[in-house]
Amino acid sequence: MPSRRRALLKVIILGDSGVGKTSLMNQYVNKKFSNQYKATIGADFLTKEVQFEDRLFTLQIWDTAGQERFQSLGVAFYRGADCCVLVYDVNVMKSFDNLNNWREEFLIQASPSDPENFPFVVIGNKVDVDGGNSRVVSEKKARAWCASKGNIPYFETSAKEGTNVEEAFQVIAKNALKTDDEEEIKLQRVNSVPSEMVLLLRHRCRNKSGQFNSFDQVGKRLLRVLGNPGHIHREA
Repeated sequence: MPSRRRALLKVIILGDSGVGKTSLMNQYVNKKFSNQYKATIGADFLTKEVQFEDRLFTLQIWDTAGQERFQSLGVAFYRGADCCVLVYDVNVMKSFDNLNNWREEFLIQASPSDPENFPFVVIGNKVDVDGGNSRVVSEKKARAWCASKGNIPYFETSAKEGTNVEEAFQVIAKNALKTDDEEEIKLQRVNSVPSEMVLLLRHRCRNKSGQFNSFDQVGKRLLRVLGNPGHIHREA
């Protein structure tokens, strides 16, 4: 019986601030939801082990900040992605209108080898708000946009109630795996740290209080995933 190899698949979640990117990620990975909103600073990620047939792989899900001041970090986070998830709030038209901007920004910064066929998944989140009476973006409108962009898979979710979250990420994982099937599966390496991760650890940005954040928490998690901390030299 052939030995099973654990591969790493990278998924990027993009969308305006406040659409529920972090909540979707936490609901999928940890089956938890918090009503307390805290804006993501720069980027963060969670991992989940998934099995398809006889293959095991780690789905590494990157949750990126929706604020404009963090968009310059795109190159460091987007490159090497196997699938990109575009999220909007069905109750906020602007978040839907900005999907095209996020999609184009990703394609420019990630520079995938086959941009026309790179897998995207669109999620319309917060369908539970006010029993659905507050929504301003119809499912028909969203599906029409997805069809115009090459029939992007579309899901409507509630991160709060868990509605369709598992189903959406199953398609996300399968699409990410298809991307990797066209190339050689990327194996996790513990003896080297990708340059994008080093950039993340070394980056400094201001929070709402004007203080600098060093992403120490993200750094520790990166080390747990990538192994060997000796390759990273902390800045003073």
